[in-house]
Amino acid sequence: MRLSRYFLPLMKETPAEAQIISHRLMHRAGLIHKTSAGIYSWLPLGLRVLERIENIIREEQDRIGNHYIKMSTIQPADLWIESGRYDAYGKEMLRIKDRHNRDFLYGPTNEEQVTDIVRTHVKSYKDLPLNLYQIQWKFRDEIRPRFGVMRGREFLMKDGYSFDLNFEAAKKTYQDIFYSYLRTFRRMGLTAIPVQADSGAIGGNMSHEFQILAETGESTLYYDKRYEEMANSTHIDYEELTRLYAVESEKHNPATCPIPEDQLMVKKGIEVGHIFYFGTKYSAAMGLNITGPDGKTFHPEMGSYGIGVSRLVGAIIEASHDDKGIIWPEAVAPFKAIIIDLVKSNDATSSMGDQLNTTLKNAGIEVLYDDRDERPGVKFASADLIGIPYQVIIGKKSTESGIVEFKHRKSGQIQEITLDQVVEKLTKDHA
Repeated sequence: MRLSRYFLPLMKETPAEAQIISHRLMHRAGLIHKTSAGIYSWLPLGLRVLERIENIIREEQDRIGNHYIKMSTIQPADLWIESGRYDAYGKEMLRIKDRHNRDFLYGPTNEEQVTDIVRTHVKSYKDLPLNLYQIQWKFRDEIRPRFGVMRGREFLMKDGYSFDLNFEAAKKTYQDIFYSYLRTFRRMGLTAIPVQADSGAIGGNMSHEFQILAETGESTLYYDKRYEEMANSTHIDYEELTRLYAVESEKHNPATCPIPEDQLMVKKGIEVGHIFYFGTKYSAAMGLNITGPDGKTFHPEMGSYGIGVSRLVGAIIEASHDDKGIIWPEAVAPFKAIIIDLVKSNDATSSMGDQLNTTLKNAGIEVLYDDRDERPGVKFASADLIGIPYQVIIGKKSTESGIVEFKHRKSGQIQEITLDQVVEKLTKDHA
């Protein structure tokens, strides 16, 4: 992709309302465009990151046998009246009427809608367990939307819903999704701490919040230092991990904390996922009846599992940036590498850049080629700002020696390598 033809509206100045790092950098790096308070359009570079995150989530959900669906964003109010949440939910819900004066709403969550789907199509216990999930836009009319995509009104969310025969089966499903969330965030280059949480408006009595560690996080976490090592392990014991101490500040009491001071970690976190078990709260209220193995009907046990997909873009930036700009983890980066031609209007370097661009594309490597007629300083600043993991730098000497500079954005390490070695380096697995 040639940068001279790519829609990437970089900004020198930060919008006045951008209060946190991710909001500033997302505007400056041309990832988003503000449509209204708390509502954003996603521009090409930002959309590529969003889709990378979506793909990782889908792969991990599909890996444990969950089924991908897409529910409508507009829901009939009747479903929420059935569950008893229509009046209780509050002003965050955007209520609307159609031309026939029927009540609808723009979905802030989908427990009612998915329960209606299952009660219509599932009749036997033999169809359980059943886990359905989607990645869909939501709307919650926050009174003071702030922090860009971190707390907007419209947001992209993965929400999943489980239906099980009994509590033991529901607990097994909960644990499977708990593990899948740890794998999901680890693949994105993040350390996630699952802390005991309240169920809030959704209801329930078994719940974990997944907080990623970031110095600019809005939550303060207190947890056993063994948590990080265990959560990032490939072999996780659910019972052992969830027995460890991990709470947010409002639940931490120094006087009763069971962890010695030298083992207690205190770090900032950002919530990016939340999982709930709530039993028959919705299946009973909405008459979801399934015939059991004894011929009698029962209400299946349910759970709800969310990940803030668009929020993750901001959260990753909060966790991974420096004073020059974004540092994307490779798994979610919009491009793997950027080619920077430092010499203006030079046929030899342009030819070399064109050749390398074609070679990398043919090797299946997604690359951005900065072929703009700009000064080297501008190109370096742009590359650092948008945070692509690897920079391949072509200078005047490159055409004579066949040597280019290969820079790792995160470490700043620079190596001189040949063109053939560029492909070799970018096709290897990098940490």
